Order: sequence, then structure tokens, then C-alpha cells
Amino acid sequence: MSGEPIDLHHHRERVIGSYVLETRGGPALFDCGPTTAVPFLKAGLAERGLDLTDIRHLILSHIHLDHAGAAGVLVREHPWLQVHVSRVGAPHLVDPTKLETSARRLYGASFDRLWGELAPVPAANIHVVGNRVLGLDCFPTPGHASHHVSYLDRDGTLYAGDAGGVRIAPGRFVLPPCPPPEIDLEAWERTLDEIALRAPGRLALIHFGTFDDVEDHLRALREVLRHWSARVEAGMDEQTFVAAARYDLEQTDPELADLYDEAAPFWHHYLGLERYWRKRREATAGVIR
Repeated sequence: MSGEPIDLHHHRERVIGSYVLETRGGPALFDCGPTTAVPFLKAGLAERGLDLTDIRHLILSHIHLDHAGAAGVLVREHPWLQVHVSRVGAPHLVDPTKLETSARRLYGASFDRLWGELAPVPAANIHVVGNRVLGLDCFPTPGHASHHVSYLDRDGTLYAGDAGGVRIAPGRFVLPPCPPPEIDLEAWERTLDEIALRAPGRLALIHFGTFDDVEDHLRALREVLRHWSARVEAGMDEQTFVAAARYDLEQTDPELADLYDEAAPFWHHYLGLERYWRKRREATAGVIR
């Protein structure tokens, strides 16, 4: 079973984490965070009596920069590190040019401060995941991103990436991270059904912590996803959406509102959901014509 996450101190505490797992192939990391957080990753490993070179495998949920941005830098420093990722994500690790271009478009001048270097991962170090990875069950969990996968260990801990939402321990609010461009609401609903069917006993979230109240957590995530989506579908503008989303969160965890906004900015959710509904309307209009 997983311990608590290594806090990567992404400009503050409890924003991004990484988990150390014992697997059939030796010590592994589940997600690694961005390059800007590598010093904190190494410090967290040292607190557990480990060096980076003791880690044999990097298991990725998806290739967004807050989860996988440091992969290439880590492999450059530790060339024996084996990286496990979805088939769709793999080419973007080998050549991160498109990933970086897209992210720079979204983050602008803040990109380097937030994420740092995106280095390529040699193709020889990459393994496309199947149904089993190092003794873990692996299955697709799209919705947040089309290439997202999650991992279930034999003790019932689900390493959920962003498919299980964002919840900052000890908070109770669960929000769906919805950055553009790949949000798929129908796929995310199916993912939540699939997770529920597998009945994990514990959720390990990158943002941020581990939670045992799985049924209540998934129910809350589904409700917020539907509620926020409906607001944007109905035409709510960005400023109003951000204020309403923050208000929702402050009803249960007012002291954590800024921390949630750091981990999963409210403006992200609006942009992702607005793009989703705009594309749906355009597709519908195309069919009618």
C-alpha cells in the first residue's frame, strides 16, 4: 500500500505530489511532477532513504506537465529509469515539442517559472502500458485527458492521477480538473463508473493526498463535474464562473480555497468546459447543415 505523497512544493505545499511504490520490478514513482520540482523530489526520496538512482520505474498517469514534465530530465540524470505511459502519450515524451508549444500558448510568460525544462525521453526507456504494469492493474481512465490511465495495486489503492479529481487533504471538497483541450464529459462519467466497479479501498491523488472515503469522494466529484459543466453550457462567462466555483469550494473548505486554486486554477476549468461545449455546438451545427 502507498504511503503519503512526496510533497513537491510546487511554489507552496500540498499542490503536487509523487508516490513511491514497491513493485515487482523494484522501487517506482507514480508521476514525477515538473522539472522545477526535481530538487524537492530528490529531497523527499532522501527522507525515505532513497536516491534517484534507486528508482527503477516511473509510472505515469498522463503527460500533462504537472504530472510528467520532469520525466526527460530524470532519465537524462538516471539513464536506467524505465518510463511507463499510455500509447498516445509515449510519442510526446520522445518528442515534447507539440506538448511544450501547447503549454506555452496556455501559460504564456509563466511557463518557465511553473514548469521548467521539457527534455525528451529516449524511446528505448519507454514502455507502453497494457492491462498489467509491474504487478499493478492498469486501465484507461479518460475524461480529464484522452490518454489518461490509472493503476490499482493488490491492496486496493487506486493511483488515480487526475481521473479521481483534486482534493487537498484534509479538505472535503472534490473538484474535476478541466483544463483544455481534451475534456470529455461523457468519457469522464464512464471512467467514474469504471472506478466504482473496481471498488478501490483508497484513492491516491497527485493533488493532494490519500483518501479512504471512496464512495463519497466519487459521488462528490461526479456532482461537481455535472454542476460546473451545466453552468458553462448555459452560457456563464469566465469571471462569473470563477467566482461561483470559488464560492462552492468555500462552503466546505474556505481556508483551502487559495491552495485549490493553485493546484487546479479555476480559470482552467472554465476554459476546458467552454471549449468542450463550443465544440459540441459546432459539431451539432455541422450535422444540421
